[in-house]
Amino acid sequence: MTLSSSNTTISSDTTVSYLIHELIAYPVFKPLVENDPYTLKPRKKSIILICICLAASVSGFTSTIYFPGLPYITEDLQATSITTTLTAALFILMMGVGSIIWASISDYYQIRRYLFLISTVIFSVSSLGGVFVSNIWTLVVLRCIQALGCSSGISIGAGVIADCYPIEKRGSAFGKFNSGMMFGPLFGPIIGGFLILSKNTWRATFWFCFAFSIFIFFLIFFFLPETYRLNDIWDHLSNEVLPSNSSMTTLNEVELENGKNEKLEKLEKFEGIERTIAQPPYKTEKKNMNPIAAILLLRHPFVLISSIAGGIFFGCMFTLETIIPGQLVEKYNLSSWQIGLSFLGGGVGNIMGSIMGGYLSDYLLLRARRQRGGRAIMEDRLSSNIWLCGIVITPLGTLLFGISLAYNMSIWVNIIAYGINTFGMIQVTSACSAYLVDAMPGLGASASAVSNLIRMIIACILTIITSAMVSALGVGWSSVLLSVMLWVGMALLFILKVKGEKIRAYSGY
Repeated sequence: MTLSSSNTTISSDTTVSYLIHELIAYPVFKPLVENDPYTLKPRKKSIILICICLAASVSGFTSTIYFPGLPYITEDLQATSITTTLTAALFILMMGVGSIIWASISDYYQIRRYLFLISTVIFSVSSLGGVFVSNIWTLVVLRCIQALGCSSGISIGAGVIADCYPIEKRGSAFGKFNSGMMFGPLFGPIIGGFLILSKNTWRATFWFCFAFSIFIFFLIFFFLPETYRLNDIWDHLSNEVLPSNSSMTTLNEVELENGKNEKLEKLEKFEGIERTIAQPPYKTEKKNMNPIAAILLLRHPFVLISSIAGGIFFGCMFTLETIIPGQLVEKYNLSSWQIGLSFLGGGVGNIMGSIMGGYLSDYLLLRARRQRGGRAIMEDRLSSNIWLCGIVITPLGTLLFGISLAYNMSIWVNIIAYGINTFGMIQVTSACSAYLVDAMPGLGASASAVSNLIRMIIACILTIITSAMVSALGVGWSSVLLSVMLWVGMALLFILKVKGEKIRAYSGY
């Protein structure tokens, strides 16, 4: 039995043989994925989505639960304000580096689940160590290790979404993923503010991170299956090898009790066709595990442009997060738990923006395709909702945030302004992430990781200079500068929207 395409004739026996060869490779490090992840039941996908949302939320918890305690850490460890700021800035930077490392390992071994478990253990141990630190530099080191441990959730989580959802449903999945991930920034500062009131003060936040990591480990261990999708194989198998009227749509239906050889015999006799083991229909090259390879994706202009634009929006939001604790103590004389509650507006804005943005992203993408007769263009992911968010909503929230502090307005103005900022920010950054995953099939984890690295670098730089910037310009003019940066980011996305198809063609995508 042979199957023909426009460019080649491929025998179905060689394709099935290659499928089996790939699925049983690396039996320890690469668990057997017997079903096409696209075909998983909605309930199973929902469970997977919950698992990766909570795993990704660890980074947000760890970052923001810490903010209300910054003044106490400075006092307790007798540190300078700049070294205390480094514990937050380097945490963000190492999250970006860690994303690259985990994505490279994921692509090399073609695994997702094991890496979630390993990274959670690293995070757990470093969180426990943070409870017992006695000087600021030890805390800086442990925060960097914490960042490595919790950074897998974002990049590998994006890879899991690419495994389980086709392009036309991916925007909604990314919206849910981002909204779940934002429970960390929503509840982290609130929990941190109250924990600091305990006798352990800021150290209690590290006890919480340790306990939370144990919960995440067991959640992933029991409920998250391996999902790594071999796109070329599953797409070819579903489209060509298995007949459309066949009842055999997954390998589960031919799974036998007596091991791989018997399974292979059944596959060879499928529909009475005698199959012989032949060479794979595709000539594959052994990949090297090279974290630099993910960084080299930035040589493609569309990856670089999208990453910088998303990084500007994320960096400006994180700068506001860094400003909040010190300014609220200075302007309003708030306690730690009150500072924690002040982050509530930003968390609500993140969740609302994620849900709305995910829905609009898929709806507007499909509408754009229908209008051009079904032809798909990846730049459709940069849908009309992000232009309103990026040009008007996010800068408005940023300006209002700075003005409310500069003119000592009601604290509620500041809280609402921060929520407006995050509502727009998350829609722009989610669109940038989904765009890269769509445009680079099979490289979802690496594309997300390198984009995340750029975001973290920008956020790290802005965090380090925030104190000097506010001292030199004042919080009002600092917000004006951040708003200008946001408009620059939207200008970059406009270039990508108009010229993106040609830019991708230049890079071979």
